[in-house]
Amino acid sequence: MKRAVGIVLLLVIVVAAGVAGTAWTRLKTPYKGYASSEQFVEIPSGAGAAVIRQRLLDAGLVQDGLTLRLALRWTGASRDLKAGEYRFDRPMTAVEVVEKIAHGDVYGQRITFPEGLTIREMAALYEMHGLGNARDFIAASRNVALIQDLDPAASDLEGYLFPDTYTVGRTVVASDLIQKMVAGFRGAYSADAPQPSDQPPLSPRQIVTLASLIEKETGKADERPLVSAVYRNRLRIGMGMQADPTVIYALQKAGKYDGNIRKEDLAINSPYNTYRYPGLPPGPIASPGKASLDAAARPADAPYLFFVSKNDGSHVFATTLAEHNRNVQEYQVRYFQKRK
Repeated sequence: MKRAVGIVLLLVIVVAAGVAGTAWTRLKTPYKGYASSEQFVEIPSGAGAAVIRQRLLDAGLVQDGLTLRLALRWTGASRDLKAGEYRFDRPMTAVEVVEKIAHGDVYGQRITFPEGLTIREMAALYEMHGLGNARDFIAASRNVALIQDLDPAASDLEGYLFPDTYTVGRTVVASDLIQKMVAGFRGAYSADAPQPSDQPPLSPRQIVTLASLIEKETGKADERPLVSAVYRNRLRIGMGMQADPTVIYALQKAGKYDGNIRKEDLAINSPYNTYRYPGLPPGPIASPGKASLDAAARPADAPYLFFVSKNDGSHVFATTLAEHNRNVQEYQVRYFQKRK
């Protein structure tokens, strides 16, 4: 009798060892049960363990339910699985699958919006990256409630979509991305930044508008405060802005811009044409970066009223019209005469 019991116990031990060995092998053996080169799995926020297990099994990431349960028990991560979209592109062990989701290693692609883009240009990038339709981005950019406290006069979010690199999923709802971009703007914009005491204070909308002009005029960090000073000085004495980027924006809004500004374009009847209408344009003409926002609020202490391109990315500044005319002759007229 004792011998029979011993044999049974031995068989149980052998079977248990065999099962454990098989389970251990499956737990540590890389597996790929999907035919494509990559597999995406979405773990919904608030999903229970049963839902998550089924999604992983349906996606062919784990061989079977027992192996997955063992992996969850082995890692102790059953309560730590995080919501999001995950990308798998190689055979992985059940433990690796569970750990990837427990660590929140969600899939994300990066989209960069450079400084100085308009809403329509940003929308084109959004569509080009395959994130959605450009018209949806444009529609979402009309949600002025996002900046109502700063700019109650805004009719869209031009100037308030912060240029930066954003990490998003394969697709992203345009309104969600717009909210992130506005949040980025709020993080960069200092509403209580001190302004020059010898000049009329500008409203947040005027600051962002001025910053957008600065952004379009120069890409050099050391020039931004100087360009700001030029426009601030012109505002102070009632002199026209006469900024080419505002004419370009007016032409873009009218669907007439072909990449060039002609003499007759300077007469386009648009409130954004600062050759025709005094003061700042009615709103931002692009999305400025933080450096331009800072320069708009804190211009350099300089007497300049003019600047002209040196055709190397930099500008030369002048205080008098006579000095400016000499600079135009040297850096524009003679420069292009030499190139003929």
